[in-house]
Amino acid sequence: MAAAAAPLPPAARAPPGGVAGRAVEAAAAAPGAAADPGEAARVEGAEGLFVVLGAGLAAASHPLLYVKLLVQVGHEPLPPTVGRNVLGRKVLYLPGFFTYARHIVEVDGKRGLFRGLTPRLISSTLSTITRGSVKKAFPLEDMEHVSNKDDVKTSLRKVVKETSHEMMMQCVSRVVSHPLHVISMRCMVQFVGREVKYSGVFSAIGRIFKEEGILGFFVGLVPRILGDVIFLWCCNLLAHFINTYAVDDNFSQASVIRSYTKFVMGIAVSMLTYPFLLVGDLMAVNNCGLRAGLPPYAPAFTSWIHCWRYLSAQGQLFRGSSLLFRRAPMPAACFPID
Repeated sequence: MAAAAAPLPPAARAPPGGVAGRAVEAAAAAPGAAADPGEAARVEGAEGLFVVLGAGLAAASHPLLYVKLLVQVGHEPLPPTVGRNVLGRKVLYLPGFFTYARHIVEVDGKRGLFRGLTPRLISSTLSTITRGSVKKAFPLEDMEHVSNKDDVKTSLRKVVKETSHEMMMQCVSRVVSHPLHVISMRCMVQFVGREVKYSGVFSAIGRIFKEEGILGFFVGLVPRILGDVIFLWCCNLLAHFINTYAVDDNFSQASVIRSYTKFVMGIAVSMLTYPFLLVGDLMAVNNCGLRAGLPPYAPAFTSWIHCWRYLSAQGQLFRGSSLLFRRAPMPAACFPID
């Protein structure tokens, strides 16, 4: 059977490449690109635009990430409200994103929604630059996307090759940017206890180094890298096999379906790997002297595996995965059914 998997785009968790990213790749791959000063200048400009777009996306999505993190650590400052589920039964719902964000604005003002943004922007920029540098230093040879002209073995080999290359870029960029990610997480969770321990990037770097040493900058790194690796391989291989064996070439809309397979698989796999993201974020703030990383929010975890087991025993491995309809951890049976 002919393989017809869609080309492998950058991972969904990486900064979006879009038009700028493709322009950089095309310019870098063109023969003699480095020898042409005008072409080199255009490449640099495209790379700069890529960094700006990544930073802009990080800034725009920061309030959502901020609220998600506070929910992840278990901070619920607002009481639940009574609502009805699809069966018409009364249940308790915790505040959603907009209600929670409004509470933050009432406490800290509108600027409060962007607490921890500066280190996150630096982290995003470092991640984008690192991915580009690694891609230049270790270019993927014979960069041919999978097409419907490939046989099964050839197409699978290309998918494995491209995924391995993407995994390397993602892992290196994650290691480089993680220290700033830790600082950003800790700046944000200071909202819980109204602390000011981490008030700036440089002071935070000095404090972490003094109190925890070098390893303090990499707490929570292992589960995040594991989540990235599992996400990449599952997403790319599932999309490849679906496009190869489930989509018939004779179907008139086959190319359209294949173009959306990667997107759909990304959403599904990201939900399955969410616990790795949750554990990584909790470990980044655990037992660091902030109220959000201490009891009653969480015990002092000895490792990320300890954190995983604790959340699993509590049935909280997907805490914070949804910010719209959040059921309160209370039995709905306490309400009479109307």
